Amino acid sequence: MDIDWAALGQVFGVSLVMTVGLVGLFTLGIVGLGTNDKARGGSSALARVGAYASYALCAAAVAYGIYIIAA
Repeated sequence: MDIDWAALGQVFGVSLVMTVGLVGLFTLGIVGLGTNDKARGGSSALARVGAYASYALCAAAVAYGIYIIAA
């Protein structure tokens, strides 16, 4: 049995980067919705739009990953 260590390392590297990136993007969404602007009584509109954009990018990345696995 011959293992292609270079390919295994690439898969590990890409998986690590994408995992950290998606978790970071999701965290930005949480922080964006958790921003409390006391003068307006809630999250500012820009923070809310950014948070929803973060969630949409996360959902798109997950959907693309499922598409790649299923194809």
